[in-house]
Amino acid sequence: MSDTITLAAETRDRVGKGASRSLRREGRVPAVIYGQNKEPSAIHLEEKALVKALMTGHFMNSVIMVGGQRTLAKDVAFHPVTDRPTHVDFLRIAADATVTVAVPVVFADEDSSPGLKKGGVLNVVRHELELVVDASNIPSEITVSVAGKDVGDSIHISEVTLPKGATPAIEDRDFTVATLVAPSALKSEGAADEAEDAAATEGSDEA
Repeated sequence: MSDTITLAAETRDRVGKGASRSLRREGRVPAVIYGQNKEPSAIHLEEKALVKALMTGHFMNSVIMVGGQRTLAKDVAFHPVTDRPTHVDFLRIAADATVTVAVPVVFADEDSSPGLKKGGVLNVVRHELELVVDASNIPSEITVSVAGKDVGDSIHISEVTLPKGATPAIEDRDFTVATLVAPSALKSEGAADEAEDAAATEGSDEA
């Protein structure tokens, strides 16, 4: 389960581009907290603390306590040149809320995959899974096994073991998470074999 992240926040007295630029010069990042049918709260965060939280790798799928309010991060804007965070949107959530989050996928049991052993390549279709989960039990990652998978096989969401209470946000189809494909070298060898077989067949026909 993802750990709860805590960020100190101060209320913004002024809003607008000029006020935001002034805050950024002081090492602060403007942000807003909205949701639960309440008025949005304009706040600002310490940039260093925010960057540290972003570096955890699970900022977007963790419960974040911001100035005492329970939230989820919904969007982070970055400067196009410096890549510094310039604004954050937070969504208020209740302690027992059900939320939709994107959870990273990790693959396991590579040594038990015949396809990978023979040189096949794991083609990851979805690096994250959108799940509907309890806000108090958000998984930090989802492990997908490739055991027994051969070249040409696919792994669908129905084969993935999800944490108790978690369901895919996409419900109308059994979507693909990853496939095992042949590397270009194997494909070339296969094409050469087919060409040789065709030539042999033609030779026997002429005879």
